[in-house]
Amino acid sequence: MAAEEKKIEEGKEAVTPALDWEAKAAEYLAGWQRAKADYLNYKKDEVSRFEETVKFSGEFLIRDLINVLDSFAALEIHFKGEPRPSADGRDLEGVLFIKSQLEDILKKFGLEKILVLAGQKFDPNFHEAVAEIDSEKPSGSVVEEIESGYTLHGKVIRPARVKVAK
Repeated sequence: MAAEEKKIEEGKEAVTPALDWEAKAAEYLAGWQRAKADYLNYKKDEVSRFEETVKFSGEFLIRDLINVLDSFAALEIHFKGEPRPSADGRDLEGVLFIKSQLEDILKKFGLEKILVLAGQKFDPNFHEAVAEIDSEKPSGSVVEEIESGYTLHGKVIRPARVKVAK
């Protein structure tokens, strides 16, 4: 019996290295699968970051063009009530058409004007209070819009500047 037990022990020793290799192979396979999953997640994150960068790449140009829109708005207020075309032969309608075209182009690139209504509650996420005035409106509500605010793809790039009731 001793000889048979010795052969069994030798057989177990011969099988043990094979089991170690199988365990190592399984460990390496699991590590490779984790690395592959990490890499795929990294690629998705990079694509997302790239899309975000492209989406907001024109933000500085758009911020400057907003100033042009403000100039158009000031012009429109200045000439409000004048007959169209204006008395000196300049056509205000043409200027306002150009303003409309610029607004349409900026809208295609994700620019949206923040809608401000007198009496709505002041929201610091979208409004910037430039003055606090006495008003019959409830305290903390918007009384008047001083300067338009804008969002680019939902991100506020310029808050609306407003007067707020005391």
